Amino acid sequence: MPDLKQLLRPESIAVIGASIHPDRAGHIVMRNLLEGGFNGPIMPVHPSYKSVCGILAYKQISELPITPDFAILCTEAKKNIAIIEELGEKGVRCAIILSSDMNLYCNGIGEPLPYEAKRIAAKYNMRILGPNSLGIILPWINLNASFSPINAKKGNIAFISQSAAVCTTILDWANEKNIGFSAFVSLGDGLDIDFSELLDTLCTDSKTEAILLYIDSIKDARQFMSAARAAARNRRILVVKSGRSVAGSKAAQLHTNGQLSLDAVYDSAIRRAGMLRVSNTHELFAAVETLAHPIPFRGHRLAIVTNGGGPAIMAVDSLMQQGGKLAEFSESLIQKLNKTLPENWSHANPIDIGGDANDVRYCDAVNALLDCDDCDAILIMHSPSAVSNATRTAEKLISLIQNHKRKAKFTILTNWSGETSSKEARLLFTQAGIPTYRTPESSVSAFLHLVEYHRNQGLLIETPVSSGHISKHDAQMAREWLENCVTHNLTELDTHETQALYSCYGFKTLDTWITEDPVETGYVADKIGYPVAVKLRSPDIPHKSDIQGVVLNLNTNEEVITAAQSILDRVSLSYPSARISGLSVQKMAARAGSQELRIKVCQDPVFGPVILLGEGGSEWDLNNNAAVALPPLNMALAENLIKHAIKENIIHNRNSPNKMSLFDLSAFLVRLSQMILDCPEIVELDIHPLLVSGMDLTIIDSSMKVQHFNGDIHKRLAIRPYPNELEEFAQLKDGSSVLLRPILPEDEPKHASFISQVSHDDLYKRFFSEVGEFNHEALANFTQIDYDREMAFVATKQIIDGEEIIIAVVRALSDPNHTNTEFAVLVRSDLKGLGLGKILMEKIIRYCQSIGIKVMTGMTMPANHGMIGLAQHLGFSVDIQMSDGVVDMFLEL
Repeated sequence: MPDLKQLLRPESIAVIGASIHPDRAGHIVMRNLLEGGFNGPIMPVHPSYKSVCGILAYKQISELPITPDFAILCTEAKKNIAIIEELGEKGVRCAIILSSDMNLYCNGIGEPLPYEAKRIAAKYNMRILGPNSLGIILPWINLNASFSPINAKKGNIAFISQSAAVCTTILDWANEKNIGFSAFVSLGDGLDIDFSELLDTLCTDSKTEAILLYIDSIKDARQFMSAARAAARNRRILVVKSGRSVAGSKAAQLHTNGQLSLDAVYDSAIRRAGMLRVSNTHELFAAVETLAHPIPFRGHRLAIVTNGGGPAIMAVDSLMQQGGKLAEFSESLIQKLNKTLPENWSHANPIDIGGDANDVRYCDAVNALLDCDDCDAILIMHSPSAVSNATRTAEKLISLIQNHKRKAKFTILTNWSGETSSKEARLLFTQAGIPTYRTPESSVSAFLHLVEYHRNQGLLIETPVSSGHISKHDAQMAREWLENCVTHNLTELDTHETQALYSCYGFKTLDTWITEDPVETGYVADKIGYPVAVKLRSPDIPHKSDIQGVVLNLNTNEEVITAAQSILDRVSLSYPSARISGLSVQKMAARAGSQELRIKVCQDPVFGPVILLGEGGSEWDLNNNAAVALPPLNMALAENLIKHAIKENIIHNRNSPNKMSLFDLSAFLVRLSQMILDCPEIVELDIHPLLVSGMDLTIIDSSMKVQHFNGDIHKRLAIRPYPNELEEFAQLKDGSSVLLRPILPEDEPKHASFISQVSHDDLYKRFFSEVGEFNHEALANFTQIDYDREMAFVATKQIIDGEEIIIAVVRALSDPNHTNTEFAVLVRSDLKGLGLGKILMEKIIRYCQSIGIKVMTGMTMPANHGMIGLAQHLGFSVDIQMSDGVVDMFLEL
């Protein structure tokens, strides 16, 4: 990320608006820079001062003796536009704007000042951090270019925040806990530099092992999701997202001028990206304490050792309330504990070793747990005791844990309660890399954060199961049907009107008849058979329940006519001006033992189309009563959505004879996701209810809003879906045909089989080292790609029984700006000479040209004559460096 080099690795800095007054921002920034020990020129600029803080000052930017890597603006909002112009003319590549009130002012043509500043900066290829930024702290280069009253210590955590107040709060807490940072960046309003670029940069920084984000709002969901998903594969990422309530969301929107979005949508996006969300700063502190240390994790069974029953019970309550799991002890472990612990120990989990327990008893209990396989994690709790010295006990346990041969198999956490008596012990644990907490609840929460984090990480590398694809013909029919509806101004559709669309995607609906009056309704009911349901059709009454517009289980002609007339009478009384489109009649579905779900699709202003799942009625609180997913979905993601909804009690997993089939509901959601991807005309869809009876899923009632769509159907999505438009067939030299298509997550076993048929010599030329069998995580990285910044095309052939095999692959990985891309190609060793390499290289070159890539590069070995010859044939410049044993290939597009 060369654009951010001047910001994150500066060698010289200018302070615009430097001041001699101690209470001014320009003075505080100068003092922080000097006290931090930055080893580079610091150049204050002020028209009235000869020096600031003992440093020679310059009257104007043009007088600066060198061009600084970045300038920090400590000036009032109205002056910043002229300053940005001057900095641009000087050649400065980055500016930090502290002022918080720029958005209150406009220029002469009514353009808000921040946008004018961004426009001017873009003219000079300058980047802006802020406005409303606290600045930036980079402890490893002794840089404190901030307005913060507190400096940061050196460490391995990067912190990026939209809130200056949260920055100072975190810094104050971290210094007390002796936790350091690799970078501390205050985004402010995020006018230009935003989360996505910083995530891309920091996830490859050698000093950064974990990243913390404080988010008010996201501006570009596609860029954020791409960067977050890539970064989460390399670094542990924690997120505090403000605005859980509707009122809080509005406050967050005003704070950063962002879009108002459902909190549940942000929650889903964070999980989807493999990050961990914490609810508040208290939870954040606990989670940082855990993730600041590279501790092992193998499972969710927790064992507790304590010298006090009360605190242990509080820990168990907290664990159970949050869905955790207490480890169950085997008889052999209990017998082992009996040999070293007094007779009155608890004989169960938690292991209560008594209020008179000394350090020897603690070590005996922990040692027994480390020797067994009955648990995955150990929480050691200590309450102040006259018998057990807090510090001495901590020292003995640290020595035991560090010297135990099986320590790497367990997650170990500690809770030393109390203040003065336990402070030194907690510091010892922190220095030893063992997470420690003040309260039982915070220690349990931290452990469950670790469990949730690894669950989210698992989603990133989980191999999905395919539910089958919708044919291009059916998708095209659906688009044509929707376009016809829009052309004829049919924009609000009900179940009866959407049956043709649902049939294209294999959804089952109840046959519906439309009637004009009660008598006709009775006649239709006689024909289709009883029992029936009668429903109102009105575009002006979204919730039929408001006027009892749905009557079920009608068994005679008279009941039907009476019910129909009553519905119409209630409409005329309550909604006299409402349009009535008649009545609908449906044969009653068999509901005994069935479950009714509600599925909604709506347009989020930040993340685009989202799918909501729950059991809600007309009073459905989307923030609290729905689980949310971002399309596209595959079977693994759909199943995870359902399990999340069950875990949060959004859906109740009823134990009935026709228990909901997890597989079939997942397949339904995948097809629904595909329909949303294929049909951008669908603005809103509400299925209420979906009747689920075992493997049978029936849409009973639904409403849909559609509108004309013109543009790229994928740009509206936060995550780019599988680009099926890039599929094509090609002919090999032997006359056989192959399908060239983008790689799929479901290709993992096929890709493993393909690699197994590539010779060791070819693999060595491809990977520049000896490679053995690739594990699941490596194969997931190959197959589960972000189509927005990476592409891999596989060549596949059909063999016996229609099974598809992969015989070659080409991939291109681009920088986030889509300027440069690096390519790699691999062909099955026994299929060389058929032209596969050339076909795939031409395919990837065409693709890179289509998305605006400027330069393609690749690297191979001098011995790889076939690749070198192919590259030259395709127009690549080839640079053979025999001394280094590499060949660089370069193509300008």
